[in-house]
Amino acid sequence: MSEATPQGHCFIVSAPSGSGKTTLIHQVLDQLPGIEFIVSYTTRPPRAGEQPGKDYHFIDATTFEEMHKDGAFMETATVHQHSYGTPSRDVTDKLGKGIDIILEIDVQGAQQIRQQLPEATLIFILPSSPEVLRRRLSNRRQDSPEEIDRRMRTAIEEIKQIKAYAYLVINDDLATAADQLQAIIVAKRCQLKYSEPLINLWQKALR
Repeated sequence: MSEATPQGHCFIVSAPSGSGKTTLIHQVLDQLPGIEFIVSYTTRPPRAGEQPGKDYHFIDATTFEEMHKDGAFMETATVHQHSYGTPSRDVTDKLGKGIDIILEIDVQGAQQIRQQLPEATLIFILPSSPEVLRRRLSNRRQDSPEEIDRRMRTAIEEIKQIKAYAYLVINDDLATAADQLQAIIVAKRCQLKYSEPLINLWQKALR
């Protein structure tokens, strides 16, 4: 890595199921250059419209356990009875090349990543009310009423961890929420401490 190329920055996005975080993240990725999405591994089956290798790497439980034992994951979590893991190599390779990354992970995984990457920026996504979240879960027509109740209970537990996050984005209007998420990323990039290699370059040129 050259002196003028700083380490990439890690942005962690968490949200209760049904908050629209995946759509929001991909909206920002389409608008903002220089940032890439790290595709996690999961043992859950694909949902309608999800693409293997783009949304998740879909694998069976045995393969997941083998990868976990081999140290392939920077963090793992069990959410709604399925396993999720963030690939360590993808994270370290991108950051080392100066590429900013977005991780879409739950609150369990976010804290694991932050222990290893203390400079990571944690962002929480929510709709404006529990009623809106329940309505979105119902409108997906993917879950039974019992499963929706379980997801709502999980959401309440996740929100208890919200003070560990630096930013909150309310996702009621996709365009507005995407603008806010993009603004957080741009503002972080503009912090002086992340521009030290460039400043040093200028200082050398002015001697």
